[in-house]
Amino acid sequence: MKERRIRSRLLALVAVLTLGGLWGCEREAAVEDDGAGLEGGELVFSDDFSEGLGDHWSTGFDGWEVADGVLTVEGARNDALWLQQPLPEQFRVSFTARSDSEEGDLKFEIAGDGATHESGYVGIFGGWNNRLNIIARLDEHGDDRHVGAAGQTVEPGRTYQMDVVRTDHRLRWYVDGELFLVYDDPEPLRGEGHGHFGFNNWNSPVTFGEFQVFDVGR
Repeated sequence: MKERRIRSRLLALVAVLTLGGLWGCEREAAVEDDGAGLEGGELVFSDDFSEGLGDHWSTGFDGWEVADGVLTVEGARNDALWLQQPLPEQFRVSFTARSDSEEGDLKFEIAGDGATHESGYVGIFGGWNNRLNIIARLDEHGDDRHVGAAGQTVEPGRTYQMDVVRTDHRLRWYVDGELFLVYDDPEPLRGEGHGHFGFNNWNSPVTFGEFQVFDVGR
């Protein structure tokens, strides 16, 4: 009987490890948070889009437009609008975002090369027809993307406050002041080729505004 119990426990452990391997590809984002960098820091760049895009931004898609102090786009198909000024080593990037479609799909890239889709982390709120929220590293379809904020979908016409913070190995994303998703990266994307922020879009009509970058290491 004792040997049978031991064997049963071993089989159960193997089953758990096997299922964990199958399900562990897309991980629910961690929810632990100390709030570091969410406030304070030195403002190093801001844009209220009151004077157009100017030389600070670069894109290959001419559908990125500024009107009435907000940035609008539809159908960019991952041709992001990249900020050419590099981010600080420790940063907080803040902006507002709104979708005017049931598709949702509020999207940004960060720690990228300033020109190329999936050159850094990709954050998506309400992706894939408002069904999925993710942070991905170098591949938004990759097995190591973090999926979370279950049940939260983008409300059409609602303006959200976004804050994306990195003070250590974690990339933390806040929506309306609440922790939304975390990517805990043992090998953070830093240095050459990983210093820029980009607004992104696939197809739905979206609006961004009130953009700010803070150096939270000062």
